[in-house]
Amino acid sequence: MTGRPGIDTPDHRGRTGLDRAGRGLDRNPDVRIRDVELTSQGWHVLRRTTFDYRRRDGRWETQQRETYDRGDGAVVLPYDTGRGRVLLTRQFRYPAYVNGHPDGMLVEAAAGLLDAEDPHTAIRRESEEELGVALGPLTRVLDAYMSPGSVTERLHFFAAPYTPSDRTGAGGGVEEEGEDIEVLELPFAEALAMTRDGRITDGKTVLLLQWAALDGPFADGRPTTGPSVTERWRRGPAPRPPSSGCAEATR
Repeated sequence: MTGRPGIDTPDHRGRTGLDRAGRGLDRNPDVRIRDVELTSQGWHVLRRTTFDYRRRDGRWETQQRETYDRGDGAVVLPYDTGRGRVLLTRQFRYPAYVNGHPDGMLVEAAAGLLDAEDPHTAIRRESEEELGVALGPLTRVLDAYMSPGSVTERLHFFAAPYTPSDRTGAGGGVEEEGEDIEVLELPFAEALAMTRDGRITDGKTVLLLQWAALDGPFADGRPTTGPSVTERWRRGPAPRPPSSGCAEATR
């Protein structure tokens, strides 16, 4: 019998056993997993799971769900309360473009997949790659499933201070991975207004900006205004002071 890539022989990423995810789940007594089928494996994995589900009236029924597994991720909102600024990105997102966005160029908070890293390490790496900045102490905001009807990803939300002296490079992402990311430094008041008028439509970014206004660094009346013109993060990195070795903050 010929081996099946991703199941009993390695696929193009060296993975096997992709059809086993979820088979042993028993945390919910009202759900019994019956079968897991691997329907597609590209860079990420699509599965079809058959399970028995006990409804609230006690009846059991068999259901099927397709799940898209791309791993978990992390996202961060860098902020400078002294100047009333935040750092965001703009990049092309084909799924948004094919689903009605005018040009697919979305303004977002910097984010990325964890791969084999912990959330803190991953988001610091992403910030240096995408934004060209070394973050200050990370504050954990929350964890959330952004599309739980079909996508398994759990997203870890963070915020962190930065200053112009924290520049480490130009940012822009990893060209070899197809990234072409524009770095935007915006007055916080303008970024928040963009969530209201439709210029920012990315869910994770809307959530972080609302948090910053309600419970975060701009919730206590600190400066949120600045020039109305969007500033691009173009200047070269400034010399960095020695690391203070501050521990990560949590909420």
